[in-house]
Amino acid sequence: MQKTVVTINSNGRQSASFIRVASAIGWHVRAQMKDIKGIVAEEIAGLPNVTVFVGRLEDPKFLDDLFRGAQIAFINTTHWGDEVFIGRSLADAAKRAGIQHYIYSSMPDHSVYNKDWRPLPLWAQKFTIENYIRQIGLPATFVYCGIYHNNFTSLDFPLFRMELQPDKSFVWQAPFHPDIPLPWLDSEHDIGVSVLQIFKEGPRKWAGKRIPLAFSHLTPKQVCKSFALGLGRPVSYRRGPIEIHCPTPAGYREHLEALEDVLGKKSAPYFGPDLEKHCTKTALELWEGYRGIEEYAREVFPVEEQANGLTWMLEADPIQHCDDVELYEACLFTNTSHRLSDARGCVPVL
Repeated sequence: MQKTVVTINSNGRQSASFIRVASAIGWHVRAQMKDIKGIVAEEIAGLPNVTVFVGRLEDPKFLDDLFRGAQIAFINTTHWGDEVFIGRSLADAAKRAGIQHYIYSSMPDHSVYNKDWRPLPLWAQKFTIENYIRQIGLPATFVYCGIYHNNFTSLDFPLFRMELQPDKSFVWQAPFHPDIPLPWLDSEHDIGVSVLQIFKEGPRKWAGKRIPLAFSHLTPKQVCKSFALGLGRPVSYRRGPIEIHCPTPAGYREHLEALEDVLGKKSAPYFGPDLEKHCTKTALELWEGYRGIEEYAREVFPVEEQANGLTWMLEADPIQHCDDVELYEACLFTNTSHRLSDARGCVPVL
């Protein structure tokens, strides 16, 4: 049966990933946006079965119009504006409309688990909204998304910068312990299909549940090794403070400071101790065709970098130095494969 589903902030990575999948299978999508500006917004607006609702989430009449006649909703609030107020208003509107399954993209409040762990400001607000959704009795499921592969960039942004070195290698500096695993997923490739599967299995199975959405559980050193294999050049990890050299949105600097303390210095589990122990199990049951970090680094990262005006991926023979002999040989093979593939139109069999 065709469904009518509500999404908000629909040009964001999570919502857009879901909308592409829902549209493709014929579900009707009511996609809220502030405006239809930008490549992703224009793409979403042009998809079949998608109706764009341009309006403000602070407006209760707009929310009633958005939810009226829909059966399900995938909601990812953001820190733009009063997130808790908006999150509660959305839940109230969904309740009034009789939404049958409400999937909310939440995150943990670490202070609940340990008095020495500070709440991460932008995550704790989501946890507050989650508790409100539970209180009003919506049939809801809560997905907790791991770290996006798509966060990585060689631009001078904090926390996930892959800094290009003079010898053409990359260095990722972050406060995380190099040998403690973190949860990962590809937001554009994997969130949409996972959420769709949760909707298909329905609230009878998933109402009230928290689902950690992560398809790999890798240490920073393992992430860098996967990146190196994908790019065909050395990538190393350096544990260090978060460096901020660009303007940051309101509240984000405070969030990064708390993250550096809680997830960095104190090595608290990313999802909190109750969900971290189930990391990847549920996600892999929902969707086996995920895109791993090595695949992302090989096929997507250079494309996104080039779209940002960078040219490092066009330079030949990038490997100049690598202390890890095994990794060097793997990178050399990958780099040679790229060159032969470009020349012959196929990947060589060696």
